[in-house]
Amino acid sequence: METLALSHPPNQHYNNRPNIHHQRVLSAIASAVTVSHLNQIHAQVLRSGCTHPSLLSKLISSIALSSSLDHALAVFHHLNPGVSTANQILKDLSRSAEPRKALLLYRRLRKDGLAINRFTFPPLLKAAGKVSGIVQGMEMHGVILKMGLDWDEFVQTGLIGCYAACGRLEEARLVFDKMPQRDLVAWSVVMDGYSHASLYNNVFDLFDEMRKSDIAPDAVILSTVLSACCRSGNLNLGKDIHGYITEKNFTIDPHLHAALINMYASCGSMDIAQKLYDEIPVKDLVASTAMLTGYSKVGKVDTARQIFEQMSEKDLVCWSAMISCYAESDRPQEALRLFNEMQASGIKPDQVTMLSVISACANLGALDQAKWVHIFVDRNGFSDVLSVNNALIGMYAKCGSLTGARNVFDAMPRRNVISWTSMITGLAMHGDGLSALSLLEQMKAGRIEPNGVTFVGLLYACSHAGLVDEGRQIFASMINEYQITPRLEHYGCMVDLLGRANLLDEAVELIKTMPFEPNVVIWGSLLGACRVHNNVELGEFAAKKLLRVDPHHDGAHVLLSNIYAKAGRWGDVKEVRRSMKNRGIAKEKGSSWIELKDGIHEFAMGDKSHPKSAEIYDKLGEVVDELKRAGYVPDTGSVLTDLDEEEKKEAVLLHSEKLALALGLLSVNKGTCIRIVKNLRICEDCHNFMKWVSKAFGQEILVRDRTRFHHYRDGACSCNDYWGRARVPAAAGQLTSNVWRAKPTCRLPLFLSLPWAFPCAQPATTSYLHLHSSVPMRETDSITTPFPGPISPARSYQTGLRQYFSFSGMPFCWLQLQCPTGSPI
Repeated sequence: METLALSHPPNQHYNNRPNIHHQRVLSAIASAVTVSHLNQIHAQVLRSGCTHPSLLSKLISSIALSSSLDHALAVFHHLNPGVSTANQILKDLSRSAEPRKALLLYRRLRKDGLAINRFTFPPLLKAAGKVSGIVQGMEMHGVILKMGLDWDEFVQTGLIGCYAACGRLEEARLVFDKMPQRDLVAWSVVMDGYSHASLYNNVFDLFDEMRKSDIAPDAVILSTVLSACCRSGNLNLGKDIHGYITEKNFTIDPHLHAALINMYASCGSMDIAQKLYDEIPVKDLVASTAMLTGYSKVGKVDTARQIFEQMSEKDLVCWSAMISCYAESDRPQEALRLFNEMQASGIKPDQVTMLSVISACANLGALDQAKWVHIFVDRNGFSDVLSVNNALIGMYAKCGSLTGARNVFDAMPRRNVISWTSMITGLAMHGDGLSALSLLEQMKAGRIEPNGVTFVGLLYACSHAGLVDEGRQIFASMINEYQITPRLEHYGCMVDLLGRANLLDEAVELIKTMPFEPNVVIWGSLLGACRVHNNVELGEFAAKKLLRVDPHHDGAHVLLSNIYAKAGRWGDVKEVRRSMKNRGIAKEKGSSWIELKDGIHEFAMGDKSHPKSAEIYDKLGEVVDELKRAGYVPDTGSVLTDLDEEEKKEAVLLHSEKLALALGLLSVNKGTCIRIVKNLRICEDCHNFMKWVSKAFGQEILVRDRTRFHHYRDGACSCNDYWGRARVPAAAGQLTSNVWRAKPTCRLPLFLSLPWAFPCAQPATTSYLHLHSSVPMRETDSITTPFPGPISPARSYQTGLRQYFSFSGMPFCWLQLQCPTGSPI
């Protein structure tokens, strides 16, 4: 066995002051890596008779951390060092990585009858705060009262810190208020507790009380208050504190300087932040990270990157901040590249970093990247972190894999309301409203209380699935059953739901009943519905209201221009665009990208910058020719400029998602899903184009646009065309042979229509529309009527059938179109 040689003069005691031998023993204790080493040191201490308190406490606390408490207690009782050494041991343990052992040792020592004094409690209360040991903290409070130590300011400050760390701020404030004398540490601890609990107004009130008491704050307190200003966005108070510092000629140390920079940067006042930053001769990590984050918040990502590159040292915080900057600025590929650079530099991520990486991957919509990130999470010990799992659910949903999202959700050992909400929102963006509502029932069964965000997801699901009645019920349940006051987001979903269903009057009435002024989301939802349903008059009204709230809103100008264009009012179109030009408002350019094995490929409309541009356009031409032979006709209604018909047909075929699709057809094996992401909403022609390609080429296609997912398979889309066409809402339809079936989700009576394109390979002269029901109608449970023909490929038709029925909703009825001549594509 290896032995530790500790030379010392024999038979000499070192009870009172450390010397060379004493320092050697301390060094040996610090370097000991096994219990046997510590036992050897213990034997040396016994032989030398060295009983200096700091040495004994270090030895016993090291044994307690390396071995069992029983062993440490045996050594303690053998050496019998007294209360001061015991206090030092408790202090060492409270500062260690295992503060709970301080509480366990205290309990054992008390059981053995060890005397304690006023110096025993501060380290113990600190340890209790670290482990959220509120029970132990309250027990010690009782002992303190019995011993009459509640007058001691150090003990009182320890109690305040313990209660604050355990989240019991009322108890902390009661102790603070009873203190006959309060030093700066006590004020600081209470303020810090309020700040960590996000009770920033309490911080400001206490700081104001402190100044009225003529107590001058120190740099620590000023930094705490500036941090509260930073987190709450209270720029005015932050400026007041800066003025106070200047007025009092306060010495600004690096920590306080960084706090000022962070406050101004977080509040968006980058000019002042930059001036303060320039005053620092040596830029430290804290100040540089604050500047980086500040520029990120105001959208100056490249400036943030410049500061990042100028940093001589980079820690995990600044790497994470820069990755987050890219992720939140819609530059996900750069975020992922930087994450790879961080790993190459030897910096290991924490869960904050991983949340930014997962967010970037979700924004990118690349499933292969998502799978890689998930593997990284599992291999690096993040798979049990609740917030990371919640983010993975959203990531998979945004990357088009509900299966992946569901697998993460089902595998979670513990779920909170965010987990359920993430899954509901994922189902909503894929148009699976019924499954989203089913999850709500499961939440109720599991006694998980939905919150306001959950109801946003549920209303969003109803909106995208056309579940009008269900949406009304959810909205009412939120208010009446869960006592959740609707916010703008909830009203926005309801206006969107009603607007999509062409219940525009009801949508307007709902807006009138809102207890607050409508924002851009409310008016934008109504304006979008007016575009879908060609309601020019109401569209003009909604656009004016929206532009009054935000005069530079590009979407309002574009939607109003589109409404005018659909109505053929080209003079009004020119006027809107002239207004946009005069105000410097530019329409966001459309772009699409596709994930392939060699990376992400991005396209703009008419883009010819891709290395395979010639092949892409050749392939697109082949596809268009094939579809036209099958009956596809470009929908020029998607071209909202005053061109002749042939120019419009040419323009609509150059949309970015079609170019991405052509590259996908060139690159992927048959049977592999082509995944495309578009930054804007997919147009009607591209939507139909994808359906035709999915059937004609047997190709599964998935498109994520700004609002939802579209899964194209066998000539149909998962959205059931309920996304932007004026029609009767319907649930999922199914093509079987030459028969199409769907279950209407709307209330009857109604003017029956086929609101989606029902393409046939050949024109059909005789077709029939059947309405079936499993409950009695007025006279019969089935009606068959000749469908007006001939049916041309890729067209939508209405029947003249009008009936008033005594039932409504799914699953009791379905529509069926039979096309006897020619099979559906």
